[in-house]
Amino acid sequence: MAQITIYTTPWCAYCKMAKEYFKKNNVEYTEYDVAEDAVKRQEMIDKTHQMGVPVIMIDGQIVIGFDREKIAGLLNIKK
Repeated sequence: MAQITIYTTPWCAYCKMAKEYFKKNNVEYTEYDVAEDAVKRQEMIDKTHQMGVPVIMIDGQIVIGFDREKIAGLLNIKK
């Protein structure tokens, strides 16, 4: 199973869409709210050099935004 981390904020519509997509496809993930967690916010910035969310890490591969096709490809999810 892939190791997935998602950096989010509570008001981000694309973050909600990504989490719903993961739930629909029975994909487990670890979520960090970068609005509340300054350490994880800085970790996200250090990895991506930007502050936009969601940032999704799938086995070390970074996906910025909710790119359904890229996520499906990395997770081998049929469309």
